Amino acid sequence: MSNGRTSNQALPLPAWGVRLESRKIAAETGPINKMPPPGELIVALKQNVGVPAEPIVQPGDRVLKGQPIATAPRWGLGVAVHAPTSGTVTALEERPIPGAGGGTGESVVIEPDSKEERYAGYVAQPNPLGLSPPQIRNDITEAGIVGLGGALFPTATKLNPGSGIQALILNGVECEPYISADNALLIERSDQVLLGAAVMLRALDCDECLVAVKADMAEARAAVQEAIDALGDDRISMVVVPAFYPAGGERQLIELITGKEVQAGGLPWDVGVVCQNVGTVAAVAKFFGAGEPLISRIVTVTGNGVGAPANVEVMIGTPIGDLVEFAGGYTDAAAGLVMGGPMMGFSLPHDQLPVTKATNCILVADQAELDPSVREMPCIRCGECARACPATLMPQQLLALARGPDYAALESQGLQDCIECGCCDYVCPSYIPLTSRFIEAKQGLWENHLVAQRSERALHRYEARGKRLERRERDRSNELQRQVDEIGAAGEIDAEALRQLKQRVKSKKPGDNT
Repeated sequence: MSNGRTSNQALPLPAWGVRLESRKIAAETGPINKMPPPGELIVALKQNVGVPAEPIVQPGDRVLKGQPIATAPRWGLGVAVHAPTSGTVTALEERPIPGAGGGTGESVVIEPDSKEERYAGYVAQPNPLGLSPPQIRNDITEAGIVGLGGALFPTATKLNPGSGIQALILNGVECEPYISADNALLIERSDQVLLGAAVMLRALDCDECLVAVKADMAEARAAVQEAIDALGDDRISMVVVPAFYPAGGERQLIELITGKEVQAGGLPWDVGVVCQNVGTVAAVAKFFGAGEPLISRIVTVTGNGVGAPANVEVMIGTPIGDLVEFAGGYTDAAAGLVMGGPMMGFSLPHDQLPVTKATNCILVADQAELDPSVREMPCIRCGECARACPATLMPQQLLALARGPDYAALESQGLQDCIECGCCDYVCPSYIPLTSRFIEAKQGLWENHLVAQRSERALHRYEARGKRLERRERDRSNELQRQVDEIGAAGEIDAEALRQLKQRVKSKKPGDNT
């Protein structure tokens, strides 16, 4: 299915995207550090696309490491949530969470007891490849596993696309300039990633897996190839993609590897592909191989504002301030926090927000990293933004439409296909913050759709009420006519009563409840 996948040479450069200066080295100089439990864990129940998990614990309950504290909803997309360590539930309440637009989410607050006592309800599977595909998907949901590349889509759902899947692509392409969590994972735990890949192939009933690694990840490439050679499974191979941004975007990666384009509004399944982040795959392996659900993840802590940049395996729910302290604490240069990289990440208001399953990087930025202090200038219509756009959009045209805003035109011009990668911002010589304008326009478009849907529902309710009144009026008239017919058939007719009843039938008006 792929082009040149057996070669150790990178695929050709795409026509879109940009080449970014790598800032990963600061966090790549050491092994993955494992952070001990903090003083408090704030475990959000909404950590997936779909419906929040449903809590099954109360304040005062003692929980064990890996114990379910919230179950997957019975209806709708969702996964279970677990206690990252043993301790006591101190609260079940709304707490601020990152990525909620400054909002809050129901959370289970746990005070760890430092005992790390494990929940016995999950055990390692001696032969996970002997399980049926439905059982594998059910177990992955129970393990709370979602897309750790940031999308948070329930993993089991992506492993249930039906027949016709030709290839599983493992995305190890970290193209953001600061993030190196997946790189560290591939260097140290490639064997775990391949075990997870074999389980996913079983769930998909698929015979090809491509591990995508970036050309400048030399150590990771070597580790992956060594693990593939040691495993000896000819269904699994490595493909090297160019060090170009955003080659790690799901649709962009699929196009680079397979030459197939996922159409607007479509899904990778449509072209016979399932794409999973390598961190997600490793989490699957950890559950089946060690009986541990998704209770921790690797986070890159980096930037000029932190003392000792590193990749840290940290418990879900750890306050970000505690994580930064573990990574050397703040330096005098620290000016702000960004979750994710500088291209697609977002600023955090404070450091008491918890690590979630979506937290792949905490950038402790200095003033230069946070604000380049450049002045926005008028668009000169150079077209560089269109050349760089990986979604083949016309950013300058979208910008003009967003100023209106003309939501109908924005939708027809593909605003919803924007992946918010920031390439247009990066190449714009006028320093126009195009991505932020498009995010605002998307929000407006969504709200516009919401208003239209509410209006349509109101119209449907009005029309349904009219039909209901007509039906009730018709039923009443029929009943009156039946009574007239019965009186006439009885033979004993009260002429005056019959006259009055007929008059009622003739004079009955719609909406009259008499």
